[in-house]
Amino acid sequence: MTTISSIMNRYFLLSVTLLICVNVFPQQLQLPQQTDRWQIESLNSIRWNIDKQLPHKDHIEMSGEKVSLWLQYEVDSTKQLHLKRTVVFPTFRVKPNDTHSSFMQEITDEELPTFFINQKPLTAALINGQRRKPLPQSVNYIRLNGEWIANISIGDNKGIELKRVLFPSAEQPMAIEQCTFINHTMEAVQFDMPYLQKEIRLDTSRAFKTPFSLVIRSVNDGAKTIAPGDSVTYAFTYQANADLQHAVNASIEQEESGRMQRIMQIQNALQLITPDTVLNTAFEFAKRRAAESIYKTKAGYMHGPGGLSYYAAIWANDQAEYVNPFFAWLGDGIGVKSAMNAYRLFAGYMNPDYQPIPSSIIAEGDGYWNGAGDRGDQAMIAYGASRFALTYGNKDSAAALWPLIEWCLEYCKRKINSEGVVASQSDELEGRFPSGDANLCTSSLYYDALNSAAKLAALLGKPTAQVKAYQAEAKALELAIEKYFGANVQGFNTYQYYKGNDKLRSWICIPLTVGIFTRKEGTVNALLSPQLFTSDGLLTQSGDNTFWDRSSLYALRGLFAANETETALPFLRFYSQRRLLGEHVPYPVEAYPEGGQRHLAAESGLYCRVYIEGLFGMRPTGFRSFDCSPHLPKNWDKMELKNIRAMGNSFDLKVERINSGRVSITISGASVKTLVFTAAANETVKVDLSKQ
Repeated sequence: MTTISSIMNRYFLLSVTLLICVNVFPQQLQLPQQTDRWQIESLNSIRWNIDKQLPHKDHIEMSGEKVSLWLQYEVDSTKQLHLKRTVVFPTFRVKPNDTHSSFMQEITDEELPTFFINQKPLTAALINGQRRKPLPQSVNYIRLNGEWIANISIGDNKGIELKRVLFPSAEQPMAIEQCTFINHTMEAVQFDMPYLQKEIRLDTSRAFKTPFSLVIRSVNDGAKTIAPGDSVTYAFTYQANADLQHAVNASIEQEESGRMQRIMQIQNALQLITPDTVLNTAFEFAKRRAAESIYKTKAGYMHGPGGLSYYAAIWANDQAEYVNPFFAWLGDGIGVKSAMNAYRLFAGYMNPDYQPIPSSIIAEGDGYWNGAGDRGDQAMIAYGASRFALTYGNKDSAAALWPLIEWCLEYCKRKINSEGVVASQSDELEGRFPSGDANLCTSSLYYDALNSAAKLAALLGKPTAQVKAYQAEAKALELAIEKYFGANVQGFNTYQYYKGNDKLRSWICIPLTVGIFTRKEGTVNALLSPQLFTSDGLLTQSGDNTFWDRSSLYALRGLFAANETETALPFLRFYSQRRLLGEHVPYPVEAYPEGGQRHLAAESGLYCRVYIEGLFGMRPTGFRSFDCSPHLPKNWDKMELKNIRAMGNSFDLKVERINSGRVSITISGASVKTLVFTAAANETVKVDLSKQ
């Protein structure tokens, strides 16, 4: 049986071959061939045509405002489908009310009633004391397009088609499983689904504060006679309620329409157009995962990573640093609300003694977690909040965020050690790997936050002395980063992640993402060396087998920012194809071996930022202005981001090649005056949208 573990073992062996092929010069990076399991159908849909690569199983998560549906699906060697559905309800809490206390329930195939077709069971069933043989069936394909869809042929002559669809409700604490049978025979066929209503009741021995129930209910049950060419649809709803009496008689059509409307909202914003269909499609899928995973809690909208662990809670890295700056570019209303709410919740922990803000605010805002101590969280928050405020371009919102940004910067300033860098107890990996008393990531984020805050302070009319102080602190910190962290590590003139660190670490990429290129050549070569680079991206530390996608995605952004376009593009293409069309699809993952490559949602936001801030080189400089340093690959004639909803506007950005050394950059849209720039390759142009 194909498992995540066996896949990783196989590809880790493959990476050995890759490492032998890698030259220390990044321009000659060699990547192995990939075999796709999935195919692209359209910009928002991929499909697995069931073939001989069996058995195979995978999992996917889909989310709405009140529910997350985690689906494990397997097609065995006889093309039989097996499903495990785990429904997660972030606003229904169990004891103890901590990070992992969202109510969740697994529902297997065996817990649902079997269907009957002309009185023959679709699955093996015990009837009148006798075991009845099921009807033959085989899966033809599985499609992912915002819903999970399986197409199945039934019967000896495959005359019955079953379309099985699962999706979360957009707004209700409910997931839906829809089964549509289509009669392709020449005769009428009788279909029958037995009635089901099942309640799983949690009293206050498990439920937090008040009892509640999970209700599994059939929809449109009973016998139906279907003429040739016609169809019948049955369904199950999995819903959390105060009790059975409050269970909803759902309209499946309305729930499906609501889900697809939400998908369309996300799809219509911030569209990537390049000559590479894989990149365009991977961007769409990542955009969807990042924006769908937002839960409406009693404390307001809260973006959650998911993965059967992290709901109704926010983190200084996942939300404040990773995904919230992306939401400012996306301009999705729910995403923006969740970002502002996250910063508001963190701001509630500011204090006059400058004790650290917790790493995570949990349980719908009722509690917090700081088990790893100060991870550099204040640098993460200041970095994300200042970038968000500039990009979103709303002065009132920026003013509301300013006290938090200012407080976090002051906190970091007070943590500067005798050698000029920021001390912290750990980093975002929370002690999984050593990070010393001061790490490269925290100081780099603080450096970037100072630069953004200086621009923001000027826009908000803060004293000139404060603006200049931030600018001076950033310059001093840049020098200190070089002096403290700059080192030769395993033969590369790059960075030691912390003092005394003698092994390459993936996070040496982060200076490139904040505009520090002092050690660009050595860092790029180290990142793509056999010590760090594998077919699954960057190892967290050389000599280990652990990887976290977040550092690979930061590295890709940094490679583009460092003008290593022809190096970064094959890496991005390879990574995107693997995550979108390979063995575990369709989103960026968190980590391996920890977590079994969960599709945590903030990583998808980081994936999109590779394009916005890396490939297109966009960085806000004011509420209506940004720098643009596009890195058009040599084999592309043009690339475009359409319907960017940022800086108080909606606009398109198109980059087109003029000749081998120059490009044109066009800004257009209904709310902006068309602006056209010509620039040398990798040159920065300054765009001011206020010039109408």
